Amino acid sequence: MTRLAATACLMLAAGGACAAPLTVAISTADGAPYADVVAILDPAEGPAPTPAEPGSAVIDQVHKAFVPRVSVIRTGTAVYFPNSDRIRHQVYSLSAARSFNLKLYAGTAAPPVVFGQSGLVVLGCNIHDSMVGFVAVVDTPYFGRTGADGRARIEAPAGRYRLRLWHPELAATVAPRAVVLGAEPQTLELRVARGDDPSAVSPWVD
Repeated sequence: MTRLAATACLMLAAGGACAAPLTVAISTADGAPYADVVAILDPAEGPAPTPAEPGSAVIDQVHKAFVPRVSVIRTGTAVYFPNSDRIRHQVYSLSAARSFNLKLYAGTAAPPVVFGQSGLVVLGCNIHDSMVGFVAVVDTPYFGRTGADGRARIEAPAGRYRLRLWHPELAATVAPRAVVLGAEPQTLELRVARGDDPSAVSPWVD
């Protein structure tokens, strides 16, 4: 792409033109793909666009575990917590970004929980202490979560962004980095250090 085309694409970014898919490829220090890493693109110039209407998401409970274990959602999203186990669960959170407590239940009877404030929400079950889940709530619509291959694809207009990475088991906080998207797809390959204590929770990166 020429410099003139790139400049024009940046000027059109506010209108949502020149969508530029970004693939974030995350691996551990030994080169293994790292799943469940949250990747967030915050617009560097101006606020993120407001969604037309709130969305919804599902976090299931299967074999005494939250599925998915790590979720990333936009602020205002209503999350449903069905219970696919044959035993009852009582989902709760004491996090500052969203505290709640769903009474002991089975099946799909629990009402949805709306996450209206950005930040990290840690989930638990009052009945099963081993059940722990994480919800990353963000103000931007440009985010993703790496799969088993360690890759996440984020669709965003051309422009300047700040990339944040988070995973519950990082050995150290990953400093946000500046990213410039143009009209053509690009891939960022990054390595992060994984912590040795699976019970520790990495600090949230604002």
